[in-house]
This record gives sequence, structure tokens and C-alpha cells, in this order.
Amino acid sequence: MNAHLNLTVIPGKPFPYGATTQNNGINFAVVAKDTEKLSICLFDVNNPTTPFKEFELNPKLNKTGNVWHAILTGLPPNFIYAYRVVPTSNKDTSYLLLDPYAKSVASPSKWGREPNQNDRPYQPMARVFPKNSFDWGEEKFPNIHMKDLVIYEMHVRGFTQHPSSRVEHSGTYRGIIEKIPYLIELGVNAIELMPINEFNECEAPQTNPYTNEKLYNYFGYSTVNFFAPMNRYASDSQNDQAIIEFKTMVRELHKNGIEVILDIVFNHTFEGNEKGPVQSFRGLDRRDYYMIDKDGNYLNFSGCGNTVNCNHPITRELIIDALRYWVTEMHVDGFRFDLASIFTRAENGAPLNNAPVVEAISNDPILANTKLIAEAWDAAGLYQVGGFTPGSTRWSEWNGVYRDVVRRFIKGTSGQKNPFATAIGGSQDLYGNGRAPYCSINFVTAHDGFSLADLVTYNGKHNEVNGEDNRDGFDHNDSWNCGLEGHTSNKKVVNLRERQIRNFMLALIVSQGVPMLLMGDEYGHTRDGNNNTWCQDNELNWFLWDRLDRRPGFLRFYKSLIAFRKSYPLLGRDIFLTEKDITWHGLKAFNPDWQNDNRFLAFTLNLPDKGPDLYVAFNACHVPHTIHIPPPREGTCWYWVVNTQNSPPEDFYDSSQLKRVDDLTFRIAAYSSIMLHARES
Repeated sequence: MNAHLNLTVIPGKPFPYGATTQNNGINFAVVAKDTEKLSICLFDVNNPTTPFKEFELNPKLNKTGNVWHAILTGLPPNFIYAYRVVPTSNKDTSYLLLDPYAKSVASPSKWGREPNQNDRPYQPMARVFPKNSFDWGEEKFPNIHMKDLVIYEMHVRGFTQHPSSRVEHSGTYRGIIEKIPYLIELGVNAIELMPINEFNECEAPQTNPYTNEKLYNYFGYSTVNFFAPMNRYASDSQNDQAIIEFKTMVRELHKNGIEVILDIVFNHTFEGNEKGPVQSFRGLDRRDYYMIDKDGNYLNFSGCGNTVNCNHPITRELIIDALRYWVTEMHVDGFRFDLASIFTRAENGAPLNNAPVVEAISNDPILANTKLIAEAWDAAGLYQVGGFTPGSTRWSEWNGVYRDVVRRFIKGTSGQKNPFATAIGGSQDLYGNGRAPYCSINFVTAHDGFSLADLVTYNGKHNEVNGEDNRDGFDHNDSWNCGLEGHTSNKKVVNLRERQIRNFMLALIVSQGVPMLLMGDEYGHTRDGNNNTWCQDNELNWFLWDRLDRRPGFLRFYKSLIAFRKSYPLLGRDIFLTEKDITWHGLKAFNPDWQNDNRFLAFTLNLPDKGPDLYVAFNACHVPHTIHIPPPREGTCWYWVVNTQNSPPEDFYDSSQLKRVDDLTFRIAAYSSIMLHARES
């Protein structure tokens, strides 16, 4: 490649970081404080083992403060690059490093590509991607209010990888585009994508002990670069197509009123602890990017070997720049921050009040309309659900308390009636101090833990196929197998499980706050009792499109409830319910009987100055109850909307099935729930 090139190097600029196109070439700038020497290595994209040119920078000409920089002119159109550094602490060692500000990463093009003896190990390098080269057309950010969201947590590869998806580009961003009609049909208006930043899926060391098949880092919570989209989620991973295809996906989702939220991992990276690879941040300055103790050991609050030093000025700037990039250049609508409590730790790991990185994100003017969702805990016991940003509605949180309370109540655990009522009402105990119901992201299931079908099928985890002797995953799941462990054809057990699934879904939809659904729950997806499927690139995680036709009643129930919530204004509020807005009931109307642990709870939502308009009741007891319901508002009668005791299609009564409630006293079945709506007779 270099035979006819006229490459030159001039001093360049220390800002912006990364590689940026200038009128006279490409400017490279990288922060590297403890570096004796730094070179820019240029590679042919088809020969990434030996650089065709290496420029060693002159610290007198190419360094400002701690930033190394240079402009290279005469560069070919198709090249990749890396930085070679010689650390000050060990001048006999050099590392080839990925630019932390790379917008595109050159890495293997095929998912699961295992290097053989003739292949190099995973060595990510950077491409230069020209900005403003994409036609967004008339696309606009949907700007849906947080209170109106219905979030669908999904995995890019898993959503369309199974052959039954029948898409042209399975397992990719383009595959999601092909399934937009399904998302519209389901009724969700936001997708929360599990990590789509570049990661190395082949880094998982385990094999399936039963088949000896290699396992993969399927989930992707092991970020290589915070700017670059995952190459192997593109139908064509060459020539920066991942960026183009990601933008195309966002554009098409936005055209259909669906927002895109990224699950982003700023708490740790792929480099691990002192035994991990030195391929980017560690080689530039590990103390800037990672929490290190006084003895030089990596602090591990993430459970993954290292912890990103989020409140160090260099790293904080990197985080803000990455978020701005995803919003301005890639048009995403929001972020879910994995193990976000690490944001609130100082450089020595101690918890902070008013953590600088949280304050910077919260007040950044470019991110002002961006949705911010915290997973408000970490792997070292810092649990901040309800208290991540006290007194502010800027952040919402994954409400783990909601998940646990709803699971316990619905399966009939004693002592849960009062906590369940609080959860249904929007978790005012957690978010009532200057916050709002939409600060609570309500969920029963997520990528971690049991699927909804497994939540009612297994009492214990069954993770043997992960190759860790069933030691991994949560031991306390608040699950109930409804009488038998595992899959069964016993009709009584199957009917109870399906009823419980409907009970969970109704509770989620009628709760104040923002509902989040897990991909696949709408057809009863099972992971065979595995509650930690991070390494399973197979049908345990893939969306099985052929199952939709096997259990159409589930999908109809989900779609109907979502549509009802979106059309019913009393369910999506931006302020907490008052005594005028909600009335609690027990077996008798207007008497919630809080001290009676009978596993029964009911409430009505009231129209202002008109009276009861929606009645919802949950019987989580093993026996039926006779209940007395309040009269509806004047001039109306109660009509059935939901009765989870019934099989489809009478579990949800749509407008073509109007059925009036003729008596204010009736029996509600064990482990069932109902919803009634007041209509003019």
C-alpha cells in the first residue's frame, strides 16, 4: 500500500480527541500521561498484523500537556490505525492500543469467529469515519414523555437470529428494521437495547459441559470502546457499515414513533484486572481510567475485574463526550446505565454525595432532552434504588424493589399486601421526595434472572449448561413453580402458570411508573430455568418467532393491555396519586383491611369529581374469595376488561366482547386478578 504514498506528519492539535478529518489531513489526539514514547501505526485493513507505516511522535513538537497529537497528510482512503506506546514505568515493553475515542472499530467481521493457529488474537483497531455522511431525511426525535413510555428490553442479535424470524438480515440492526411492524403491533414505543458497543464475544472461557460447545459473551457487558457500535451486529461489517446500519435502524424506528434507549456499560471494560489484556485504556494510563488501590491492585466494584474511574476528570470527560456522540451523531433517545452506583464512587471507591460525573450528565445542555435511567446498585453492595438523585426527576431508575415486591405478592408470600399497594401506586416511598412516578422503571423480569415463564416454572436456578457447576446466577429469585419443578403437561399446573403470567402482566400495566417488558415474555419464552444466560448464544436467548403462533393468547393479552394503558390517562401520571385519585378496597368495598393478611387487594381509580372509573383486584391467595365491589360512577355500569381466571380470548374483553357486570358481589378465583371499567350503559 505504501509504495506510492506521500505521507507526512505535522504537529497537529491537542483537541478534539480521537481522529478527525481536517482540511490538510487527519488530526490524531490522545491523552497518554505516563508514556515514554508514542507512535501512530497505520495498517492496511486487509493486513492488520504489520503496519505499513509507523510515525513515532516527537514530544517537543507533538505533545501539549498530556496530549499527544499530529496531523497526517497523504493518507489512503482505507486504512486502520492503532497507537503504539512505551510506558514510562517499563521502557522495555510496548503495547498496541485502540484509540478510546475511535468511532469505528476494525475487528472480526463474523460473529463467534474463533482464531486458529494462523489467526491473530482479538486486536481491535480504529477506523476513521467521516461525520455528517448520513441522510437522516425528515426523521425527528419522537420526544415521548417519560410517563408515557412502554419499554421493551431486547437483544439485537437475539431478536432475529432464529431461522423462524424469516428476515433477510438475521441478528442485525437491519433485522430489527424488518420487525418494526411487529413492535408496532405489540404496542411498545421504546426499545432498550442490551449493549451494542463493540465487545469481544469470544472472550468467554467456558464450554457447555454436556456438548463441549464453546460459550460466548452473548450479553455483551464487556465494552471495548464507548463510541463504536458492535461490528458483528451489522449485515456487512466492512467499511463502517455498522454505523450506517445503526443510524438507519434509529431513523426507521423514529419514523414509526419508537424511541431507542441504549444499555451502556461505563462501570467496567473488557481489559479486566492485572491479568487482562492491555489493548486500550490500561496502556494509556490505568490510574486515569480505573480505580487502583495504594498497592496497585484493581478495585472491583463491578464484579468483572476492574472498575472504571468515572469521577476522574479524564474519564468523566470521555463519558460525557461518548453520550453526546450517541445523541448528536447517532440520534439515540436515552441511556440505561449498567451498575450506575459506580458513578457515585470516588477514585478510592468511597461513596460520594453529588458525584461529579452524575452532576455533569444531569446538567449537560446537549443531553437535556435525553432519557437517563440508572441501574441504581453495583456488585459491591451500594444499593441506591430511590436515592440515586434525591429530589430530582432528571433520572429514572430500574426499580428492583418493585420487582421483588410484585413477585412476592403475586406468588402469595405473606406480609406483602401493603408493599404491593405502594408499588402499584408508583413507589411513593422511594420517589415521593421531590421526584415523580415515572422515576420508577417497573419490571418483573429483565435480561438478568428468570424469564416470566420460568418465574412460574422453577423454584431454583438450573444453570449447569453455563459450565460453572450451577454456582453462577442469583440464588434468591422469589419464584414459584406452581407445584412442580420444570416443564410439565399437567393441565392444572399449566393453567395456574399461565394465570400467574397474566397476573404479573396486569400488575405491571396498572402500576404507576414506567412499565418495561422483557423480549419473549409475550409468548412465554423459557430459558429452561437458567437465570444467568449471559453466555448462551442459542435458543435459550433467541426470540422464537414460531412460538408466537403456538400461544397466540399470550400475545393478544399483552397487546390488549398495552393498548389499554396507552389509551387510559389515569394510568400514566406525572404526579403521585392522592386520596381523591385512588380508593383502596378489601373483600368489602372501601375497606382495605390492611391488617388482614389475606393476600387480597383491590383499588379504584377515580375521575375527578365523578367517582370510580376503573376497578382492579388481585387475589394472590390459594383459595377463592367472595368480594363486594363499589358501585361505579353515576350513569355508568361496570364492564369486564380482564379476568385472568379465564382462558383466551375471555381473559381480556375488547370492544367487540362487551360484557356487563350484573352483580356487585361475586367470587374471585384463587391466584387470579380482574379489571373492570365504568361505561355508560
